[in-house]
Amino acid sequence: MTTVGAEVPGGGAPGARVTLQAGQVCGICANCVRRRTPCPQVLTRGVDYDGGWAQFTIARHDTLAAIPDALPFDQAAIIPDAVSTPYAAVVVTGGVRPAQSVGIWGAGGLGVHAVRVARLAGAAPIVVVDPLPAARERALTFGADVALDPADPGFRRSVLAATAGRGLDVAFDFAGAGPVRDQAAGVLAAGAQLVLVGLTPGPVAITDGTVFSIRGNAVRGHYGSSPDHVEQLIRLVAAGRLDLGPSISGHVPLADAAEAVEALEHKKGDPIRLVLTP
Repeated sequence: MTTVGAEVPGGGAPGARVTLQAGQVCGICANCVRRRTPCPQVLTRGVDYDGGWAQFTIARHDTLAAIPDALPFDQAAIIPDAVSTPYAAVVVTGGVRPAQSVGIWGAGGLGVHAVRVARLAGAAPIVVVDPLPAARERALTFGADVALDPADPGFRRSVLAATAGRGLDVAFDFAGAGPVRDQAAGVLAAGAQLVLVGLTPGPVAITDGTVFSIRGNAVRGHYGSSPDHVEQLIRLVAAGRLDLGPSISGHVPLADAAEAVEALEHKKGDPIRLVLTP
């Protein structure tokens, strides 16, 4: 149930169905004051301020996104971050266009949604790379054309075969691991880019910098998404363009949040997203 503060602009509607943005802009930096993007000091809910896992929370009015009656709350809850981050990575940072070949390293809770979004954007083929057989099978279920084991000795040949010898137009690292990035860089097409979505404090290394430069390749960092992306996804899901039902692996009482985290960490039951319920 949503209640509205007395000083909220426009008043709002008590009881309105909403989902919360994953974070909020600082509101005081030069970009925020001038209403420009991006804010260099974005604050994350549950990390920089309270409200990550709670039965009730306070939210700034500009961090609410209205959801239609037909959109279940559990699906709406995973749109911010779990879906919006790969959505922004694929559509904005990667700029994926129809018929481009896309590689996705890591078929976890973010990567599988990148598969869905890449397919929605018209990517072909979509090559998913993951060391876990269950994750590769899941990626195929979610719309990947090819699922490969990164340790396969014929890995490079398989990527080239899937892309008619060209290599990948856009590669996405959702694992945040050095070996992943090096492997992805080695199968890029000329003029292609590697997008770093998985976070790591480690260095970014390109084994053969000469070839990378000759082929005009690029590396781009990516972090999070904007409020607009969440609102776009709400419309896409409501219109039936994107089905998030299969992404909900289960519902766990809020009191058992620690067990849910353990299940995700150790991949018990191979979950995609677990939704905490009060």
